[in-house]
Amino acid sequence: MMTCVQSWPEPIVRVQSLAQSGMTTIPEHYIKPPSKRPSNVNNTTVNIPVIDMQALIGDDQGMRETTLQLISSACREWGFFQVVNHGVSHELMKRARETWREFFEQPLEVKQEYSNDPSTYEGYGSRLGVEKGAILDWSDYYFLHYLPPALRKPHKWPALPSSCRDLIKEYGEEATKLCGRLMKMLSLNLGLGEDYLPNAFGGENVGACLRVNFYPRCPQPDLTLGISPHSDPGGMTLLLPDEDVAGLQVRKGDNWVTVKPVPNAFIVNMGDQMQVLSNAVYKSVEHRVIVNSVKDRVSLAMFYNPKSDLLIEPAKALVTKDRPALYPAMTFDEYRIYIRTKGLCGKAQVESLKTHE
Repeated sequence: MMTCVQSWPEPIVRVQSLAQSGMTTIPEHYIKPPSKRPSNVNNTTVNIPVIDMQALIGDDQGMRETTLQLISSACREWGFFQVVNHGVSHELMKRARETWREFFEQPLEVKQEYSNDPSTYEGYGSRLGVEKGAILDWSDYYFLHYLPPALRKPHKWPALPSSCRDLIKEYGEEATKLCGRLMKMLSLNLGLGEDYLPNAFGGENVGACLRVNFYPRCPQPDLTLGISPHSDPGGMTLLLPDEDVAGLQVRKGDNWVTVKPVPNAFIVNMGDQMQVLSNAVYKSVEHRVIVNSVKDRVSLAMFYNPKSDLLIEPAKALVTKDRPALYPAMTFDEYRIYIRTKGLCGKAQVESLKTHE
């Protein structure tokens, strides 16, 4: 089995430091090829579906069924949707953004104490992939494990601001609880019963990782991207977006749709493991992030993933003679090494696994 490289191929430069230096042109290794630049966009006024989860906790069975159907359609047609009335405190959501923004505003030497390496990616980072000479993205991030609890390393969580470690625990608990509720809905909508997907992910041993993205303002936002096009390798992602500055773009056909965040909403998207388990009924969808010339952005992505050593394969109930299993069995550990080594490259990884068309 391929193992992860232990060190970065080149010295790490913090993008935030570049942004604060006063430069007016960005370094060459952040400039995307012309065809990959954000100026190559068909502007559209469409937005991803917005779903009110209130009916899922009420007694009105008709409203519940309607909401489940809306979630099902969003998963099949978009792979992305926003949820409101989801049960997570709006005050906690605001505090999460503000606390992490405070972390990224700490002096560089404070943040450098948490510098990561490509063996686990845990900590303060500025690149994905270990290919020397790669074109990089205009972003810094902080990555940590939250579930299962045995993988948590609170000493690797920022000690400054002083509220950060408690915030990670509180936010992590609420975000993963919401992920668990959503998983049951997705499972029901596939006709598998509400416990199938949660159990396929490992039950009590489900995985969850938090990646906090920091997108510094950029003097030439038309030449680069905050995150390159990719689909998420895990099961499902719960994103707390920056409410002030739009940046996430979702591929819809040949267009890139800029997501307009609804106040107090989370953005939910399907990952590659969900595409595999559902035998491509649900699809992970390519997305990317554009940057802004005036404002920094912060977002929090909770990746809800299968237990890393469980074999993930299409659900038997979704495999028929007319629709055979499209993907071989593989553990999430095996799967994510590809991205940790190669970096982000659209949907090339999951599509390369297909055994049938």
